[in-house]
Amino acid sequence: MSSATTTPINHVFSGRPDHTSALDRRDVNGEINALVLDYLTAGGYARAAASFAAEANLTPQQDDDSIRVRQGIQDAIHGGRIREAIHALNGMDPEILDANPVLHFSLLRLELVELIRECTASSDGDITPALNFAQTHLAPRAPTSPQFLEDLENTMALIVFPHDKLGPELESLLHPNLRREVADSVNMALHKRPAALKMLIRSRAWAEKDARETGKDLVVPMGVDLSLDLSGTLQAENGSEPMNTSF
Repeated sequence: MSSATTTPINHVFSGRPDHTSALDRRDVNGEINALVLDYLTAGGYARAAASFAAEANLTPQQDDDSIRVRQGIQDAIHGGRIREAIHALNGMDPEILDANPVLHFSLLRLELVELIRECTASSDGDITPALNFAQTHLAPRAPTSPQFLEDLENTMALIVFPHDKLGPELESLLHPNLRREVADSVNMALHKRPAALKMLIRSRAWAEKDARETGKDLVVPMGVDLSLDLSGTLQAENGSEPMNTSF
């Protein structure tokens, strides 16, 4: 009497991976790799993007030179060198500022802030360069938008009031966060869209918050780790500012 043999079946809940689940994990990992590459490219991290693309066997989204130019623009804005950033931005895309007046005004206002910061660094500082810049570059644009007019008025107030006695609204104009916000806006305009990974993490954060409030369990696919920590590598590449990972 011959004994029949049967092939063991791996059930979904048995804890043993079967062929389908392995394929699913590869698909998920591939999608996550693509999201990470998208994030590195959008952030202007040329070396990290090139290295990651090679390791993950992905095609780079942009050439290294383009990413480096964007990173240089970011560095200039973070360093308060706004005129340098505008010049590089026009060299990369001559039409981008004409097509985006809000972005253009934000850059010009930030340049005015930096001029005021420089002119008022000492008690006998000459504010003429800041006044001339505001009159030439910002005053003609201010009447086109109530927000532009309000932003210009607040910025000019930095000339009048001592910087150690400013209210929260005016004090925020001198905070590095303003440089960071403008740099992010420029980078997003150059990349045409926000990084998909950043949007994914924001969506997941919202889902976690909603799950906690409603008492639901948040299910994460097995083997998928969404807690990315790229700050060390990226900070080393972007010398002026650590990457902002607080989405």
